[in-house]
Amino acid sequence: MYSHGSESLIKQAREIQESELQKFYSRLVKLLQGKEHGHETFDSLQRLHLILSATKYTRTLPPELQKRVVSLLSSPAEHLQVLSSAVLRETLPLSGQELNYNQENISQLNSHAAALLLSQARSRADLSSLCAQLLRGLESRQSDGPAHSLTHTLPVLNTILTHSPECLTEDHMTLLSKKLVDWLRYASITQGGGVSSGGFFTGPRSRQQPAPIAELDGTVSGDFFTVLCVGQGFTDDQWMNVYSFSMLRHWLLTYHSVSNGNTTADTANRLQLSLSHSFSNDDRSEVDGSVVSMVSATSSSSRLLPPKERLREKAFQYCQRLIEQSDRKAHKRTDTDLQKACLVEAVCVLDCVCVEDASLVYRVFPCIKALFGRLSSDLSFARVVLPIAQFYLNHGEMAAVDCESVWKLVFGRFPSELFNNPFLAHELLRFLRMNLENLQLRVPQYIHSFPNLLKLLAWDSPAVVDDFVDLLPSLVTAGTAVELLHTLLDLPCLSATLVLQLRSTCLPISEPGGRGLLSLDAFRSPSFRGLFLFLLRGEAGAGDTMDRLSTLHELLAEAADWPRVVQCAQTVPVLLHIFFNTVITVADEKLLAHLVLVMLERSSLLLNIPKYIKEIHRVFSCHLLRLCKLQPSLVVDQSHELLEFAGATANVYSKEEIYTHVVWVLGEYLSVSCDSRCSVRLITSCFEALEAVLFEITSSAPSPGAACPAPRVITTLMSALAKLASRSHDLIPRVSLFLSKLRTVARSGSVAWCSDEEDLVAIVMRGEELWSLLKAPGVAQSVLTPPPHVMTPQWHRDTNLAMPLRLRALTNLTHSQ
Repeated sequence: MYSHGSESLIKQAREIQESELQKFYSRLVKLLQGKEHGHETFDSLQRLHLILSATKYTRTLPPELQKRVVSLLSSPAEHLQVLSSAVLRETLPLSGQELNYNQENISQLNSHAAALLLSQARSRADLSSLCAQLLRGLESRQSDGPAHSLTHTLPVLNTILTHSPECLTEDHMTLLSKKLVDWLRYASITQGGGVSSGGFFTGPRSRQQPAPIAELDGTVSGDFFTVLCVGQGFTDDQWMNVYSFSMLRHWLLTYHSVSNGNTTADTANRLQLSLSHSFSNDDRSEVDGSVVSMVSATSSSSRLLPPKERLREKAFQYCQRLIEQSDRKAHKRTDTDLQKACLVEAVCVLDCVCVEDASLVYRVFPCIKALFGRLSSDLSFARVVLPIAQFYLNHGEMAAVDCESVWKLVFGRFPSELFNNPFLAHELLRFLRMNLENLQLRVPQYIHSFPNLLKLLAWDSPAVVDDFVDLLPSLVTAGTAVELLHTLLDLPCLSATLVLQLRSTCLPISEPGGRGLLSLDAFRSPSFRGLFLFLLRGEAGAGDTMDRLSTLHELLAEAADWPRVVQCAQTVPVLLHIFFNTVITVADEKLLAHLVLVMLERSSLLLNIPKYIKEIHRVFSCHLLRLCKLQPSLVVDQSHELLEFAGATANVYSKEEIYTHVVWVLGEYLSVSCDSRCSVRLITSCFEALEAVLFEITSSAPSPGAACPAPRVITTLMSALAKLASRSHDLIPRVSLFLSKLRTVARSGSVAWCSDEEDLVAIVMRGEELWSLLKAPGVAQSVLTPPPHVMTPQWHRDTNLAMPLRLRALTNLTHSQ
């Protein structure tokens, strides 16, 4: 883990003697007493940090040394701030020093000192005390101390709110709300620092007054300062304006959760005041696109509001001004990105304000509606539209507005056209997860948009699979289950199609004799366009699947080893398990029967990725057993399809996993005890189909190059035949004849259909056990098809009990030597 030199230094630090350590402390104190701290001081501090951090025991520094190290926190050299903060975090504070330190240095707070303060807080009481001191520092005017410390105070307060919001008292919340109002609404409107218009000999008297702040398009600002104002320099209160806006949403959420609810009278007063504002000229932002602010002409009654309501009012004004400013044409691209980021935050703040005070919805919604109308046609603002969608979801019903255009954009164009945007994919899926319950209840477009949403998974499976693990159950309904199952199985094809869609727009059409992607040519061909358009459909309901799946798989054969396709294929089995675990909770017997048919059909219609096909067969096998155990009547209902599948000898070799389980299901559940409709004729037809397959694979050698049938398939066929014969005794002689021949053939030497001697011995042993059981038909039926009270628990399979031993003893007794 460490190099040899590093290990040597750590070992020396751990083994330092106390006498040597005290000498080192004394030498370091002398170094720190000097006015300048050079490389020797820095190296000594680094060594001190190594000594303190190399041992699991926490040391206490001498008082004089600790005092000197603490003083370095306010050093103008940031590397000394960092190192002294790291050293102090490794030490125990001196008794009673924590509070004194905080009181003496609160006016000189910086980010490293703030981190140290938080690390030394040992209890909620310490945090509460620190919070009180920080807030007292906010009360002091600029002349009382350095204003730059306030920029570090707000982040510390924000951190405290995150971990322990209950540390704030009502007085604390009132004070901070008042300060936030002042910083947000009443910051300076002139640029920081004087701007000189003279030449080299310019004197103090020739300096001009500070220039006014400007908008992003270069025009002079005619309203209050916001984060979207620009200038050559900024004043301290303008910086506090920026800091205040950055923590405004968090503060509103914390304030709302910590403080008590208001009385009915207060609520009525707020509602009356809000309605008076809603009929004022504040709502002109929806009518015209003027960039002149309509926020400044606010009623003077806002000053009469309590601090909490006044903060909401000023937050509303601030965010409305940001929305107006975002409509200006920025000169720099970075400013354009800043506009988008501020729009996201502004809409989120307005959402928080309306959640806390529903009466504000009628004032805010016209502004949000106008903003959506302005941005909906420009996909570059997609990340801004998501908070707008959140606002519509939270308040659209109350405002009685039509939200269909919002959902058509969010669930339609976004995943369809921006599936390759990782940031949007993350935020869209986060939006879905946070609002899953509301979307299911109030947005019908959500469930039917799964073909579009799954494009995000098909494009970047590793990054979003965790999101879909949570989202997939909400997409499974009785109406979407079959189509969703087909879509999940076609995800690798969808992944390849998305790659081709992007390549078709940037690669030239290949010449007739040139080398190119055959799949890309097929994607561009009108003959196959319908296949790819079905995969790229935006909504469910166009059909469960397509007719020419095998053709599609041939066209995409070369995509089987594309990394994106392979990654997508690896996620499908996980999602299929989630799908089947969910569908059994919503499906009726008819739907379950349909799903069984889909599994049988799609087992041979998968993109040719060998590992993928094997995993899908394993998933199908697992859940076929679950479905049949849940509804045993499925076996009789789908007996024709199951027998057709089990009667195909080719399935023994190409679909070993699922074939074995289909045979087991037929032998286990084709019984009168499971379904009264099960007749002797049905049992006989099933017996004959399985008998023909077993006879064929054990009477001839496999074709050249083909593998031998799996021993598990053979033993499962033998067991299924024995079970069926125990329910229709007329079939027992036929099974016994086959088992006796099997024993005779095995004794004569090696057989062509089994290349492994141990496997052959196991097959013959299983045959002898079944043959012995069938000699006593009553016993055979009890053992091979035991009643439910015997199956729970499964005594005959518990190796800790005597049942397996008794079965072997019965075999030996009935076996003729």
